[in-house]
Amino acid sequence: MSEQTTVRRLLVGLQAKLGADILRTGSKGLLLLVLTRYLLAPEEFGLLFFAISVLAVARLGANLGFAKSTARYVSDYMQSDESQIRHIVRTGVAYNLVAITVVGLALAGFHREIAALLNEPALAPFLLLGPLFVMFTSLRVFARLIFQGFNEVWWSALVSTVSSVAQLALVVGFVLLGYDAVGAFLGYIGAAALASLAGFAVLYWKFYRRLPETDAVDESLRGRILRYSFPLAGTRGAGVLTNRVDQLLIGYLLTPAAVSFYTLGKQISEFVMTPAMSLGFVVSPAYSSEKADDQLGRASRMYEKSFENIVLLYVPAATGLVLVARPTIRFVVGQEYLGAVPVIQVLSVFVVVKSIDNITNDGLDYLGRARERAVVKISGAVANFVLNVLFIPVMGVVGAAVATVLTTSAVVAVNVYIIGQELEISLWALGAATVRIAAIAAVMGGIVWAALPFVSGIPSLLAVIAAGAIAWAVMATVGGFIDPDDVETVLANIT
Repeated sequence: MSEQTTVRRLLVGLQAKLGADILRTGSKGLLLLVLTRYLLAPEEFGLLFFAISVLAVARLGANLGFAKSTARYVSDYMQSDESQIRHIVRTGVAYNLVAITVVGLALAGFHREIAALLNEPALAPFLLLGPLFVMFTSLRVFARLIFQGFNEVWWSALVSTVSSVAQLALVVGFVLLGYDAVGAFLGYIGAAALASLAGFAVLYWKFYRRLPETDAVDESLRGRILRYSFPLAGTRGAGVLTNRVDQLLIGYLLTPAAVSFYTLGKQISEFVMTPAMSLGFVVSPAYSSEKADDQLGRASRMYEKSFENIVLLYVPAATGLVLVARPTIRFVVGQEYLGAVPVIQVLSVFVVVKSIDNITNDGLDYLGRARERAVVKISGAVANFVLNVLFIPVMGVVGAAVATVLTTSAVVAVNVYIIGQELEISLWALGAATVRIAAIAAVMGGIVWAALPFVSGIPSLLAVIAAGAIAWAVMATVGGFIDPDDVETVLANIT
C-alpha cells in the first residue's frame, strides 16, 4: 500500500471517528449539563456514577480481552487468509457471551451483598439491573473493536453515534418520567442495547455474511485468541481499575456528593481529550500494518507526527483548563459543584499524559507487545490503588486526582519507551518539540490569565477562551508547527 493511500485511508477513518466522537462528546456534555444543573442533586448524580463505576469493574469479567484479541486476529488474517475470519469472529463472540453470562448471574444473585460491602445500600437497585448493563455495554465494545480490526472505523463510528444519540434521549426521558437516578441508569442501558444491536446487525450483513467460507478451519485459532486475550484482559483490567478505582474509593471512603465532584472533573477532562482518542483509535492498527509491509520508517514518522500534534493541542489546552475551571463551573454548571474545580485543575496534567497514551497504548497491542503493556498497566493500577488509599483520607477528592496523575504519567512514560523499541522514534526530537510547545502555552496562558478579571458570565468566558485559542493558533503557525497549506490539504481530503 502506498504512503498516499495509507494517509488517505487514515484521514477518512479519522473524519468518521472524530465526527462520531464530537457527536458523542457533545451529547455527553449536554447530558452532563442537564443532569447536574436541572435534574439530579449532587448526591443522586454521584450515586449514579458510583454504580456505573462498580459495574465497569464487574464488566472486566465479561470482557477479559476477547474483543481486542478477536480484532487483532481479524486484522492479521485480513492480510493473509480471509477464509478464517468467520471462525475468528464466531470464537470471539462465543467467549464473550459465556463470560457475560457468568458475571450477570453473579450480579443478580449477590446485588444486596455487594451494596452492603460497599457501604452504600442505595446501590442495590442499580446492581440488580447490572446484568443488563454489563451485557449490552460489553457487546457494544465488542462491535466497535471488531470494526477497528477490519480497518473500517466508519462502522465503529456508527455504533458510537447510535449510543450517543439514544443515551441523551433515553436518560433525560426516564428521569423526566420520575425515575430519578435509577431512570437515568435505565437510559444508559437502553442506549447500549440499541448501539450493540445496530453494531451486530452491520457486522453480520456488511462483513460476516460476505466473508468466504472454508472447511479447513484452523482449530488452533481458538486457543490463540484465548491466550492472547489474557494479557489484554490484564491491560484492560488495569485501565478500568485505574479509571474507576478512584470513584469507588471516594464513594466508599467519602460520600456520593464527593463522587459527583470527582466525576464532573474527570468527565470534563475526557471531553477535552476527544481528538486524541479519535486519532489513537484510527492510527493504532496502521502501526502494525505498516511494519508488516516493511515500512518501519513510515510507521515511525506517523507516530512522531501524531505525538507532536497531540502535544501541540493538549499542553496549551491543559494550561487554559487550569485557568478557566472556576468560572466555567460557576457559570455553566452551578455554584453547588464548585468542589470540582481543584479536581479539574489537577487533572489538566492528566489530560496531557493521557492524550499521549491514546496514540501509544493501543498501538502496542497491534505491534504484538500486549504482554509488556499489560505488566506496565497492572503495575500502574496497583500503584494507583495504593496512592488513592493513602491520599483520599488526607486530601479528599483532590487526592484521587493527584494519584491518577502520578500513576498515569509513569505508565505513559514506559509505554512510549516500549513503542520506541518497536519503531524508529527520536525521543530527542519529541522532547525538543515539547519544550517549544510549552513556551507557546506559557504565552497563551498569560493572555488568558490577564483577561480573567473581566469574566462576568458565559459570553465573556467564551470570549476569553476564544482569545486564548487565537493566540495559540498564531504562535503555532509562526513557530512552524502549523502549515496553512497542510491544513488546506487535510481539509480537502476529508471533505
